[in-house]
Amino acid sequence: MLEVEDLACLKGDRLLFRELAFAVAPQEMLRIAGPNGAGKTSLLRLLTGLSLPEAGEVRWQGQPIRRVREAFHRALCYLGHSPALNDMLTPLENLRFACEAGGDQVSVQDCEQALARIGLANQLDLPARVLSQGQRRRVGLARLFLAARRPLWVLDEPFTALDVNAVAELAQTLSAHCAGGGTVLLTTHQDAPFAVPPRVLDLGDWAC
Repeated sequence: MLEVEDLACLKGDRLLFRELAFAVAPQEMLRIAGPNGAGKTSLLRLLTGLSLPEAGEVRWQGQPIRRVREAFHRALCYLGHSPALNDMLTPLENLRFACEAGGDQVSVQDCEQALARIGLANQLDLPARVLSQGQRRRVGLARLFLAARRPLWVLDEPFTALDVNAVAELAQTLSAHCAGGGTVLLTTHQDAPFAVPPRVLDLGDWAC
């Protein structure tokens, strides 16, 4: 489904990695590992088309993502490390806006249920500016409960600032997405109770 061939990443004047190659299939979860500064977030940006590689290519269903950009983005759900929230809007409003901006038509009830599942049932109508860091993180993660039709999920440190119960709920959601035919790529420094342990790709093996 997603293939990487001879990928190289340049950040500033530093080459983070080169000749990186791997493939991820449906029903598979891949954890991107490596020390701080190895280029984990930079790799996710390359995989989602937000940045361009110094060399190499990312392919979706056999085609370079630059040639099938619209189809690729319809299949992709990407959540970066920092939640992109409007502090003046409520969690409910932020979630609805994020879904609609991404092309997902969802109802208010669906959004309320997703936020309740992630532990925000009592914060639906509060402005995002008063939420804790963990609660802000959960608003973004709630989108995953509404993104089942998007087969490829790319997540940067999704478990950051979550409590034990939220970690377990999210791990179950990611495992269920893979079991249903989806693909998950993620970075994380935390252990999580996945139904099947993810395959690990260590960027340190391609460090320059």
